[in-house]
Amino acid sequence: MKLSQFKFHLPDELIAKYPAPHRDEARLMVLHRKSGAMEHKVFKEVLDYFQPGDFFIFNDTKVFPARLFGNKEKTGAKIEVFLLRELNPDQHLWDVLVNPARKIRIGNKLYFGENEELVAEVIDNTTSRGRTLRFLYDGPYEEFKKQLFAIGETPIPEYMERSAEPEDVERYQNIFARNEGAVVAPAAGLHFSRELMKRMEIRDIKFGFLTLHNGLGAYRMIDVEDLTKHKMESEQMIISEELCRQVNNAKDEGHNICAVGTSVLRAVETTVSTDGHIKPREGWTNKFIFPPYEFTLTNSLITNFHLPFSTLLMMATAFGGYEVVMAAYEEAVKEKYRFGAYGDAMLIID
Repeated sequence: MKLSQFKFHLPDELIAKYPAPHRDEARLMVLHRKSGAMEHKVFKEVLDYFQPGDFFIFNDTKVFPARLFGNKEKTGAKIEVFLLRELNPDQHLWDVLVNPARKIRIGNKLYFGENEELVAEVIDNTTSRGRTLRFLYDGPYEEFKKQLFAIGETPIPEYMERSAEPEDVERYQNIFARNEGAVVAPAAGLHFSRELMKRMEIRDIKFGFLTLHNGLGAYRMIDVEDLTKHKMESEQMIISEELCRQVNNAKDEGHNICAVGTSVLRAVETTVSTDGHIKPREGWTNKFIFPPYEFTLTNSLITNFHLPFSTLLMMATAFGGYEVVMAAYEEAVKEKYRFGAYGDAMLIID
């Protein structure tokens, strides 16, 4: 597959800048991948396509307030720092992106907060935009982390073309998020409300959680036409023995296994064996899924409508079939579905 095959016309007004009024009331396109048939529903109707004993796999990663705005020493130049991951808690070292990168050098000090109460020093230049920062803080670790996150903003995607607002603190987060470490929310899970989760329990539809800390890698521009030459950035993941037991039992009993989001799909496919069972894993994955690809565990996928050229779109087409999914996207644009993390959803089933 070539990068150019994932181009489609997406009008700017179809990129969702704000979430639906209620989590489970976004629109839902149900795509039958074998026939190509499409149905137009509301997300809360998603359970109508599942039976007792079917199993949903969610990603319980928690987004932290990763976007900081500060000033450079002496010049006072405004600097945006995007926290990527913590490298060393004891030394307060963080891997970050800095914008504008050209103004920052090793040894520069950056000041954050209304009273510049938090100071960081640039100690390494790792890439054209990447840096390593050491935050200069003498107090207890928990106090530092609390202060750092109080200064940070919810890292909503840049394509929303707006600043984070108070509502985003809750809405750009899954209701079951608990393991902190993501800078990108697993968007498919944003549609699940407490009421919908309760209805799952009442209908005896099972669910469990893995953790994959979504980074910015899936959103980076691909700069090669030949997709086999693209390298994904690694993301940390945890799949427990308990989840494996639950999922493998449901699979063996003939139930449907639904991946809620492309991050779940990546994690599962990183550990699945040839017999269609998943194995426990605690480590990292840089798996890149694009068509053609054969899935042996999951037979349904809930995912949002993704932007052109994105690795997320590539994963969706790998699951649903390239021609089938691209035809569905053409229909979605025509029917004015909303795209992106705050957009509408697609359920791909047989």
